Amino acid sequence: MSLSEDPIIPTEPPSPPRENVRNRRRRATRRSSIPTDAEGQATLISDLSRRAYPSFELFVFSLVCGAILGLGFLLDSQTVLLLGILVAPLMTPWVGLLLAILTGSPRFLFEMLMALLISGALVFMGGLLAGFAARLFMPMTLPNVFIHSRLWIPALVVLAIGAATLVASFAHSENKPFLPSILVAYVFYLPISAGAFGLGSGLEGVWPQGLLVFVAHFALASALGLITLYLLRLRPSPGGMVFSGIALLLFAGILFVLMGSGLPSAVEADMVSSTLPSSIPSLPLTTPISPDPASIPAARTSTAETPSPVPVTLDVTLPPAETATVTLTLQATPIYGMVSASEGGGANLRQTADGKLILTLLNGTIVETYSEFQVVNGVTWIHVFASRNGQKIEGWLLESVISYATPAPNFEASSTPAFGVTPVP
Repeated sequence: MSLSEDPIIPTEPPSPPRENVRNRRRRATRRSSIPTDAEGQATLISDLSRRAYPSFELFVFSLVCGAILGLGFLLDSQTVLLLGILVAPLMTPWVGLLLAILTGSPRFLFEMLMALLISGALVFMGGLLAGFAARLFMPMTLPNVFIHSRLWIPALVVLAIGAATLVASFAHSENKPFLPSILVAYVFYLPISAGAFGLGSGLEGVWPQGLLVFVAHFALASALGLITLYLLRLRPSPGGMVFSGIALLLFAGILFVLMGSGLPSAVEADMVSSTLPSSIPSLPLTTPISPDPASIPAARTSTAETPSPVPVTLDVTLPPAETATVTLTLQATPIYGMVSASEGGGANLRQTADGKLILTLLNGTIVETYSEFQVVNGVTWIHVFASRNGQKIEGWLLESVISYATPAPNFEASSTPAFGVTPVP
């Protein structure tokens, strides 16, 4: 067998079609900068609209995300809530909505809007079902539900960064912008799920505040997204200019009306931002007063400031020859306790026993009580006073969540004790 002595010269690969080369050049140019010519911009917007068009994955991941977020609110677990956001769908249909406004395409705008509405409805359904399940375990301490149904400055900052970054990265790169999408999903889906959970569980102050917070977030993010597209020098069509003007006015009106609807009150903000005290003040160990009329020389007025003390009134009836009636009012000695709930990290303070929620007191909060109890549906409630920013807040707590630092009387519901002493003539 003989081998040929001629050198082997590899054949040149076939040259790619001219159309493929032109497309690759356009993509390379778009990665570095936005094209300025009309043909390049039209090609870019067409490509972006195609990539932003929703797929079946949007609805599948929305359903899974809604279920996990609802479970996170039911368990009051930030870890589960974070997991729900990590499995949230890619928020490119929201960018498609902005592109539809920019191009002035009514059909594309309707398709993007319906896709986002269905996605939000799936997340809402997960939170609603979890809220109905929470009724079986009430009363519960659920601070995360109240946190995500209010407007917060840090969330607005995250929203601004996520919206601008998502639009810019989506326009400059063909890679999927996962991290900016997570930031946008965080401020979109958490308020929706929190509002739905409040509707299902019957928690006051959560529905419809959570939904209003989502609308405010959506309006702010969309306005910033449109401005980012303009800063990227994407020129709108004549119809897009009309759509953009109407959309910006609509978003501004929504923000003007709703920006104050979800702002937390001073008490709620203090509840969320406060942490456990570094050192618990020493509490006096005293014994509750057992008034004895024979041992009381005179009425004394305490100079200590106490919130609405419960008076102990002694009616002394003198012999018939005397007509004066002496009434002695004593300051009741407070009993100090500390909130120590076994679940949820705190307890709900209510206006009345099993009544309307005021705020959530974190574990470690010091409260004062004056031995005033009520039993509602077999559950003992205690009348307490808590301090917030130097102000006294009055309400009712479950007696089982308080650890007492001073001796307390028998826990039985009773009215204010009144002692009448009538000497024998």
